[in-house]
Amino acid sequence: MHIKKYLLAGLLVWLPLVITLWVLWWLVGLFDGVFASVLSGLGSLMTDQQESDVQFLREVHGLGVVLVFSVLLLTGALASNVVGRWWVWQFDALFTRIPFFKSIYNSVKKVSNTLFSSNGNAFRKVVLVQYPLAGTWTIGFQTGTPSGEVESLLGSDLINVYIPTTPNPTSGFFLMVPKSETKEIDMSVDQALTYVLSMGAVAPENETTPGV
Repeated sequence: MHIKKYLLAGLLVWLPLVITLWVLWWLVGLFDGVFASVLSGLGSLMTDQQESDVQFLREVHGLGVVLVFSVLLLTGALASNVVGRWWVWQFDALFTRIPFFKSIYNSVKKVSNTLFSSNGNAFRKVVLVQYPLAGTWTIGFQTGTPSGEVESLLGSDLINVYIPTTPNPTSGFFLMVPKSETKEIDMSVDQALTYVLSMGAVAPENETTPGV
């Protein structure tokens, strides 16, 4: 009986660390693979001597992560000044002129700007919504409000709600729900995601210490 108890306690200690390290290792391998593919593509443009000079870079584990981080940091720094923003506009103008490509690029750009903008409202509020049946409740994230033709047809008393699935919150359902039929709760996004990922086993903790 004690052996089972100790094994379970040990599992609870090591499992989060192992999964975290596995995810990080997977990301390092992914970026290294992308970097190796780039080097292979550049190899066709190099002489044999140049290709042998950069061959050792493929053997440096984790270099892809460093390079991706550096490129993102450099791009962000350039895009934060006037000259950099001008180049970003030029790239946007170029990409939005390519047939078929522009529809995907514009859609992804709008979504990313909404999700990652500090001024946006996406995933800022956690709500309870009755789904999939009346009387059963689940956690959702308000991602905005309907607009345009949808608002004119359905009315203004609606909010956009993303309902994540368990245990994979990256897949889910998008609903337009009357605001009066939802309940906004004082829970952070991180707490809500933890609650969903644990399938309700890990209850959200209070931010303040009792009695303080």
